[in-house]
Amino acid sequence: MRRLLTPPTPALPVLLVPLALLLTACSTASSAGTSSVGSGGGTDGKGTTTLNVGDQRGGSEAILRAAGELDDLHYKIRWSTFTSGPPLLEAVNAKAVDIGAVGNTPPVVAAGAHSKIKIVAASHGAAKGDTLLVPNDSPLKSPAELKGRAIAVAQGSSAHYQLVASLRKVGLGLTDVKVKYLQPADALAAFTSGKVDAWAVWDPYTSQVLRGKKGRVLTDGDGLTNGLAFQVASPTALADQKKSAVIKDYLDRLRRAQDWVYKHPEQWAKVWAKDTGLPYEVALDAVKRTNGTRVTVAVDKNAIASEQQIADVFARLKLIPGSVDFASFVDPRFNGKLPASTTAPRTYGKES
Repeated sequence: MRRLLTPPTPALPVLLVPLALLLTACSTASSAGTSSVGSGGGTDGKGTTTLNVGDQRGGSEAILRAAGELDDLHYKIRWSTFTSGPPLLEAVNAKAVDIGAVGNTPPVVAAGAHSKIKIVAASHGAAKGDTLLVPNDSPLKSPAELKGRAIAVAQGSSAHYQLVASLRKVGLGLTDVKVKYLQPADALAAFTSGKVDAWAVWDPYTSQVLRGKKGRVLTDGDGLTNGLAFQVASPTALADQKKSAVIKDYLDRLRRAQDWVYKHPEQWAKVWAKDTGLPYEVALDAVKRTNGTRVTVAVDKNAIASEQQIADVFARLKLIPGSVDFASFVDPRFNGKLPASTTAPRTYGKES
């Protein structure tokens, strides 16, 4: 995900792009003018140790605050807000940020660039919000009918991987379609104006389009994408004994906050909507479809193998420069007794 503001259109409300814990699909290729320096987001807590956290609007800070997990900090958290995963990981690589949350694909691309990062935590969520959308009046009924069609997608995003996987499942490749590399704001405009035939995207855009009755799901990521999101830390911070200790505490707080979200979807949707500018109904749809389904899991061999598959596909398609040994970018010290990465996401029953 790239930009915070989506330009207003007659059909759909203005949308601020939320990131962090839901982010199964953050973009991985920086757009022009994107800086690795995050904007200041304030400081919480007290103490002699400061944890520099990279965040995205509607992300970790918002969820921790809503769940009351910032009330008793014995260390300081200095927040920096980024527009997307790539500049956040650039900041981790540059040691400007100690830890931050991204989706399943930014770490692959960062690893491909030999960035100094370590994946230290994971969560597993439903992939039904990762979709290939088509307009309501589209004649397309199956991904197999996408041959020769124009498809919008954010380059290097997990939606990009989902598109590859969706096409491969029906015997097609990227060269069989007309890929239009557009960031979400531009893709939304292209989709609603009929300039593309389909849009590969994630929640909350999926929920926005469906709630606005401006499109339908051709296929989703269920069974195709791994639904993983990650906390990525600086090796330098991990080597610091005091920072490593507060990173563990920070991860524990995030786990409890995610549990709170599942138990309080309406309350979290209100907070999320206020923080991001999402209409409440769209926020609640996205919470129940994707955001609230996440379970904190171990970064285990299954998670590593799943990410390695993405890396191998991206390397084969020359979307990253050369092969990646994803395991070498993982630090499992915080796995503890967390459940396996294959643990099923939570559900809220029948979707909205």
